[in-house]
Formats: sequence, C-alpha cells, structure tokens
Amino acid sequence: MSSDTLDQVFNKIDDLSEVFKKRLSNAIAIQSVSSDQTTKGREKVYQMTDFLELQLQNLGAKVQRYSLGDEPDTKPVLKLPDVIIGKYPPTPAANKKTILIYGHYDVQPEGPGWDQSAWELTEKNGNLYGRGSTDDKGPVLAWLNALEAYKEAGVDIPVNLMFCFEGMEETGSIGGIYGGTVHEPMTELIIMLSKLADVDGNILIPGINEMVDTVTKEEEERYKKIDFKMDEFKQTIRSEAAIYTEARDTLMHRMRYPSLTIHGINGADPSENQTTAIYPKVTGKFSIRTVPSMDIKKVGDLVVQYLEQEFEKLGTKNTCEVKAFGESAPWWLGNTNDANFTAGTAATRRVYNTEPDLTREGGSIGVTLDLKNALKPNTSIMLLPVGQSDDGAHGPNEKLSRKNYIDGSKLLGAYWYYIAHPQV
Repeated sequence: MSSDTLDQVFNKIDDLSEVFKKRLSNAIAIQSVSSDQTTKGREKVYQMTDFLELQLQNLGAKVQRYSLGDEPDTKPVLKLPDVIIGKYPPTPAANKKTILIYGHYDVQPEGPGWDQSAWELTEKNGNLYGRGSTDDKGPVLAWLNALEAYKEAGVDIPVNLMFCFEGMEETGSIGGIYGGTVHEPMTELIIMLSKLADVDGNILIPGINEMVDTVTKEEEERYKKIDFKMDEFKQTIRSEAAIYTEARDTLMHRMRYPSLTIHGINGADPSENQTTAIYPKVTGKFSIRTVPSMDIKKVGDLVVQYLEQEFEKLGTKNTCEVKAFGESAPWWLGNTNDANFTAGTAATRRVYNTEPDLTREGGSIGVTLDLKNALKPNTSIMLLPVGQSDDGAHGPNEKLSRKNYIDGSKLLGAYWYYIAHPQV
C-alpha cells in the first residue's frame, strides 16, 4: 500500500460527506445524557448504545456488549450503560499492529443559552451545532467514517482495529429567625472555600505548588510555537475574564500547572426565589487538576490537613468533615517521540499540511489510564483530536466545524496508515 492510496480514501471521504453528516445528525438526536438518573433518561443512553452497535455491525465489525451492572445509589435502580467492544476485522490479522480506539457516547445535559436546538444538528457558517458534536459523538463517528471510506474505496485497512466505547464518561432547614444567633454552616463553608485559591487561580494550600516539575528550556520553546491567540481565547470563553494577558502564560497554566476549581454547593436553595432559610448541613465540592510530578495521595493529605486547620481557626461550634470522593486519575505525560505520536504527526502533516501543536490538556478521561494499565506497561496513549479548542464542549452552542469533521475523518484514516508504515 503506497501513500498515494490514501488519496483514494480521502476522495471517498469527500464523496460521502453528506452521508457522514447524516450519521452525526442521527446521533445528536439521541439525548444520551448519562447524568439523567431517570428511567426514561437512561433508556435514551441505551438507545445510543444500540445506535453505535448497529453502525459497527453494518461496517462489518464484530461487536460485543459488556454489562457493568447497576449504578449505585439510584432510585429506581438504573443499569449502567453497556461498554461496546468492536473488532475489525472480526479475526485480527497476525501480521498487523492493533490499535485500540476509545470514545464515549454519553453527553452533557443541554443547559441554558443555546441559540438553536441542542438535539438537532444545525449547520451554520460552516459549523455543525449540537450537543455531542465535538464531545464525543463527532470524534467517535469520525473513526467509523474512516473505516467506511477505506471499505468503500476498496483499500485494505493496514491495522487491526479494536473500538471501545462507553456511556458514563460525563457523569431540610432551620428557620431564618435564627440568623445572627447561630453559627451558620453556609457562611463557614464559603469562608473555607475562599481559602483554597486566590482571585488569580493560585492554589493557596501549602506544599501543593512545590510538587510541580520545574519548567525546562525545551518546554518553554514548545509553548512559543503553539498557535494560540488571546483574542481568540476570549472569544471562546465569551468573556474578558482571562487571568493572563500573554498567550504563553495562559498555555502554561492550562497545560503544565495545577489548578483548583470549585464545582458547587449542595444543601443550599437553588431557586431564584427569596428565602430566609438557614441550612443545617451544606457540602462544597472542588477538584484539583494534578500535573507532573504531583503525588495524588500527598495532595489529598495536604488538602485535608489544611482545611481542618483553617476550620479550627474559625472557633465555631459546628463540625466539618473533609474527605475525597469519587475517582481520581493521576497525571500522565506521553512520549512525543514514540511511534504513536510520530504517526499522528505524519497524519497531521498529510491532511492539514502543517506541524501539529503538541499540547498538554487538563481534561480528564480516567478510564484511559485503566486501559493503559490493563495492557503492556509501555503501551502508548495519544489524544488525536478532531475538534478545536473553541468548540465549547460542555457549554451552550457546542459545535464541530464541518471541515474538521470531514478532514478529521481523513486524519484518523491517515493515522492508521502511518502507524502501519512508520518508515514512510
């Protein structure tokens, strides 16, 4: 197979672009919100499971579904969405490398602020709008688009493919008359949360920042080469609230420094109505994004120790419990010189005629490292994106440009070629 054969695949992707758009449209219409803990909501997630299973089967893949059992603490009891494993070809070729492709088919809730329907794919100014368009239905389907293009073009796929798709990636009062006479939990919680980070996002917990690796000259040079403009960043966040004025500083704090985010408060009145209630129990939630070479256990210990000390300073008669909950994923740093990244770089050059920006990203997909640990210790993991940074993955008007959806399908197909032919 010569590299010219890729042109046949690319031409077929162009020919099938409307078919691929329709595939994405059908997927967007399925409201697979995994955080909707209702029977009807979970049925929609399973509808998306069925959709992907059928898509893979129609492309000739061998598909198996694996049950994960019941979701804990749900009433009524809800079953977790199945994991889909697809293999193409059904019997792997012994002389070919095998690529494991991970993605998720659940999405965020609609949320407010959309200019068009979140559940109907809308094309406007070259962009495809809809919940899941960039996170992660569009990229998932781009892999299937590449597979279909190879088959329709009559070109042998140079690697064995194993797809792994999952559906759970995203997931009383005291009367106001006592105000001023009791230690109010909400007030004290706000004070505690204010001790975590300053207005510029600097983490205030002693010992955290000291664990971060020192910036090397080589790394500094890499940030200078990344195509990133502050004006475009402000347009993406739809605000002038950027902390830093220089692109380099913004990139470094996005990619190589830890960050602390307060996510919410439970136990308070969520309505816009006037209220005089004092809530006897409130809970604040926050997370810390770890980076090389932070020790997760040490981070947790420092957080607990710090908050317990700060609470004691309040001199209150209330009680406070600080604990970690949910899953924690350790930081991970890829080897940008290995065969995986080399193939991704070659594919980017071929499709986009430019050098890729090798970035570190703060988004957490915890199962990724589980997959790595389940495979060989030296297994390479790489995020090969289809979308772009201003797609607004979790916000209103989530989008994926039509060009990126189609060219991204070419990128993934080219990656298969270059991982099989590293010498080209």
